[in-house]
Amino acid sequence: MGMEGCNKVMEEEVLVKKITELAAAIGELPSLVPSPEVNALFSELVVACIPPSTVDVDLLGPEVQDMRARLIRLCSDAEGHLEAHYSDLLATHDNPLDHLSAFPYFNNYIKLSQLEHGLLARHVPGPPPSRVAFLGSGPLPLSSLVLAARHLPAASFDNYDISFDANERARRLVRADADAGARMAFVTADVADVTEDLAGYDVVFLAALVGMAVEEKAALVAHLGRHMAPGAALVVRSAHGARGFLYPVVDPEEIRRGGFEVLTVHHPQDEVINSVIIARKEAAPPALAADADAPVNNGSLKAQCAVAVSRPCLGCTCEMEARAHQKMKEMAMEEMEA
Repeated sequence: MGMEGCNKVMEEEVLVKKITELAAAIGELPSLVPSPEVNALFSELVVACIPPSTVDVDLLGPEVQDMRARLIRLCSDAEGHLEAHYSDLLATHDNPLDHLSAFPYFNNYIKLSQLEHGLLARHVPGPPPSRVAFLGSGPLPLSSLVLAARHLPAASFDNYDISFDANERARRLVRADADAGARMAFVTADVADVTEDLAGYDVVFLAALVGMAVEEKAALVAHLGRHMAPGAALVVRSAHGARGFLYPVVDPEEIRRGGFEVLTVHHPQDEVINSVIIARKEAAPPALAADADAPVNNGSLKAQCAVAVSRPCLGCTCEMEARAHQKMKEMAMEEMEA
């Protein structure tokens, strides 16, 4: 192994050690409800995971894999508490939608929604979608709200979440807005139980934390492949590099095995954490679905070659870290003033 290879291994070991220590500290917290301590630890975790990294989380040892699985679930719980907290705050306003920018990471959702809409328009040309489903919308459905307001002004959105309380919180946010109220529906259901309705959507968005284990995500994608309409688009949120300690990494091959043609994979170069996979339901059932070694798509070579992978932007690292540190300070000050 050359000097460059040794440096790479050392950098990865230092990163994994830091994340392991942060995961242990987060795991010892008495509560994940937003507070200066909770905000500080998660901000430090994000700062550690956002910069470009060569680490491949799928190749890490079993102990680190167990830690990563626990950490992703902690991140999921903390994200739920954070969204519920801000959903409740927003609901105190006459029109909550006028105050969405109060959410600390609202700008990230603007950028992510712009990215996803742009990728859809580029890789799934045609009329704008009129019916959209978002699976895993949560108590603060910012993705749907931003897409509806900024990119898909004529589309209706069905927001699915397994939590009745999350949907009740989300409904309160659109109660004073006639347009959003008319175009936003909130459905309490396990996605695995949704069947015929899936055939009615032009685009289905799959949130990153719906199906956190590899097997769960694969089963869910296969379920969507069985019930979505031929030609409908699927948008899957994933993660890349060290960001895989925050969110599950989705293998595009699992999307293909589920009966979809993978059109592109995009890894953001800024503070937007999630990678985005754009796929399309095949026009006919895949003939080789039972063969795990065979590509499951029409024109498999074309589909595999079409995947575009963005390279990390090394020059963005310091700027992203500075923004994350600033966000940490702002959130801590908010809690102290509350």
